[in-house]
Amino acid sequence: MDKVKLTQIHEKIKEYDKIIILPHARPDGDCMGTAFGLKDIITNSFNDKTVYVSGEESDFTRFIGTTDKLEDEDFKDALVIAVDTANEQRIADQRYNTGKFLIKIDHHILVHSYGDIEYVDTSRPAAALIILDYYYVFQDELKMSPEGAKALYTGTLTDTGRFKYPGVNGDTFRRVAMLYDLGLDPQSVYQEIDTKSEELTRFKGYVLQNYQKTENGVAYVRITHELIEEYGVTIEEASSLVNELGVFGDCPVWALFAEYEEKIVRARLRSKGPAVNELAGEYDGGGHAMASGVNLGTWARAEEILKDLDKLVKDYKEAKN
Repeated sequence: MDKVKLTQIHEKIKEYDKIIILPHARPDGDCMGTAFGLKDIITNSFNDKTVYVSGEESDFTRFIGTTDKLEDEDFKDALVIAVDTANEQRIADQRYNTGKFLIKIDHHILVHSYGDIEYVDTSRPAAALIILDYYYVFQDELKMSPEGAKALYTGTLTDTGRFKYPGVNGDTFRRVAMLYDLGLDPQSVYQEIDTKSEELTRFKGYVLQNYQKTENGVAYVRITHELIEEYGVTIEEASSLVNELGVFGDCPVWALFAEYEEKIVRARLRSKGPAVNELAGEYDGGGHAMASGVNLGTWARAEEILKDLDKLVKDYKEAKN
């Protein structure tokens, strides 16, 4: 935790009357929880400020907040804070650089430096925990409602895999304990994120019946646009099933390949053994050592990375033996 930079961020928040918070494109629980948690803190602590969250909507996270529709003029003289986003290209609202001052708050391995203040803490398994660090340092000046606690709990819960992923430690739970003290209703969060549509439940059955394995132990599934239409699920819902393939003892790496708009292929890579972020970087992707994303473009490119993932697992198993 960098108290010096957190202080700089705090001073900028106090300085500006208008603040725009930007999550990343194709939003997940952490980026939205971080965004709406930060918004809650600012609006409850400073009555004179106008705070927006701009970007894409997500049905999965609608229960913690909905984004604002902003005009270009809204960015004038604004403090812009991009959260949970390693590079500028993935910021949901590409008008991020039209404000007066830009802050980056992130926990991913550094890909691109950007922003007038850049706060990156890769020791935090969720970006929401960085906002909790901020609240902890300045808790004598800041306020947070139970709704803000819900947002930050959602972000932490989802990006840590319900506290199972690497990076979770005692400090993680000490920060989360503050949310309980602030009136968090955790059951309301579980009720939302555990609810699945019948369509998604049926599609989960498809994934479990149609996954494949490479020779050395990479479990994977391919999701096409036709499958999405057949089962009546969204691509975000379908991609959320990636960790269904993480249960096999002989497969330390697993991947979900999905066909997005205009049939562009993207992949979610997960691991409980070898780091996958460096390989993801070779394919213009990135993320965490055990969880990364890749924008592949074509199915041919997907086959290429699948071969490289298989070799990665082979080398990993040979090194262990």
